Amino acid sequence: MPNPLPPSFRFLARSNLAAQSAEQIGLAAAPLIAVLALGAGPGETGLLAVVQTLPFLLLSFPAGILADRLPRRTLMAAAEGLRVLALLALPLLAAAGWLSIPTLAALGFAAATGTVVFSVAAPALVPSLVGRSLLAKANGQLELARSIAYAAGPALAGSLVGFLGASPTFVLAAALSALAVLLLVRVPETPVAPAARRRLRQDLKEGAAFAWRHPYLRPILLTAVAWNLAWFVLQAAYVPYAARVLGLDAAGIGTSLATYGIGMIAGALAAPRLVGRLTFGAAILVGPIVSVAAAFAMAATLWVPAGALAAFSFFLFGAGPILWTIGQTTLRQTVTPVSLLGRVSALVMTATAGARPIGAAAGAAIGAAYGPEACIAVAAAGFVVQLLVILASPVARLEALPDPVAGPAGS
Repeated sequence: MPNPLPPSFRFLARSNLAAQSAEQIGLAAAPLIAVLALGAGPGETGLLAVVQTLPFLLLSFPAGILADRLPRRTLMAAAEGLRVLALLALPLLAAAGWLSIPTLAALGFAAATGTVVFSVAAPALVPSLVGRSLLAKANGQLELARSIAYAAGPALAGSLVGFLGASPTFVLAAALSALAVLLLVRVPETPVAPAARRRLRQDLKEGAAFAWRHPYLRPILLTAVAWNLAWFVLQAAYVPYAARVLGLDAAGIGTSLATYGIGMIAGALAAPRLVGRLTFGAAILVGPIVSVAAAFAMAATLWVPAGALAAFSFFLFGAGPILWTIGQTTLRQTVTPVSLLGRVSALVMTATAGARPIGAAAGAAIGAAYGPEACIAVAAAGFVVQLLVILASPVARLEALPDPVAGPAGS
C-alpha cells in the first residue's frame, strides 16, 4: 500500500488547485472583457497579454529571495491576498465606470504577481511537508491540479462571462483565491533560519552560481530554456499556419489547441505509474522525448495537412512534459539546500519566462520572412536540441534520486 501524503500537504494541494483555478479564470476572462466590454482590438489584447506575463520575468527572482528569507506559507498567503484584492477591484471599477484597458492590465499584473510568488514558494515548501520518498508523488499532485485548472479554466471563464457577465466571473475568481488563503492557514509554517544582512546582488549571485555550477541543475536549466524557445516559436506561427495550410476554421483551431490541456491531465494521471516503473533518469527523459515526437507530428503536417495530426501533436506536448516537470522539480528539491530553494526555483522560472518572448519574437520574424511553415521546421529543430542537451548530461543516467544535501549552502 503506497504511503499516503500527510494532511498538511493535502491542504497545500487544495490551496494550489484553488489558486491555479483563480489564475486561469482571470487570465482567460481579461481579454474577453477587453474585447466585449471595452472594444479592444488585437493591439490592446496583445498589450494585455504582455503585461500579464511580465511578473514572471521581472519578479520571479525577487520572489525567490523572499521565499528564502521569510516564512513561505505567510509569503504565499500574502501574495494570494494581493490577488484577491486585484480581482475584487475589477467589478468595483466597472460599477463606477472607471474600467479601461490600462486599469485592466494593471490589475492583471497584480494578480499575476500572486501567481509568481505562489509558484516559486510552493516547491520550496513541499520538502518540509513530505519525506524524500514522497516528493515525486507530492509534485505529481500539484501538477495534476495545475493541469485541471489549465484545461478547465478558459472554458469555464468563457461560459461565466457569457452567462453571468464580467463582474460575477471575477468575484468567483477572487473567492477561489480567498479559499486558497484559508487552506494555506492549515499548512504548518516553515521556520526560517536567521540570515545575515546581505545585498540583493549577493543573494542573486549565490542562487545563480549554485544552479549553474551544479552538474544536475545546469542541464535542467538549459533544457527548459531550449524547450520554451522552441515552444514559443511554434506558438507564434500556429494560428496562421492552421488557418492557411491546414485549412482549419476558428472552431477547428480552438479544438486542436484544447487537446494540449487534455494531454496535461492525461500525463499527470499517468505520471505516478510511469515514475514507479522507470529509473529516475529515464523518467526525466520522457518529457523531452515525447516533445520531439510531438514536434515531428506537427512537422508531418507539412506533408499531410490534417487538423487531427496537429491536435495529436498538441496532446503529446501536453502529456509528455508533465513527467519532466515532476522529475526536475523533485531533483531540484533534493539537491538544493533549503536556504537556496526559493532562489533556484526562481532562477528556473526567470530563465524560462525570459525565453518565451525571445521565442515568440523569433517566431514572428521567421514567419514574416519565410512563412509559418519555416517556424514549424525551426521549432522541431529546437525540440531536438533540448533532447540532446539532457541526453548528454549526467541527469539522464541517474538510476534513482541522488542523496539529499546535508546542510545549508555556503556563504
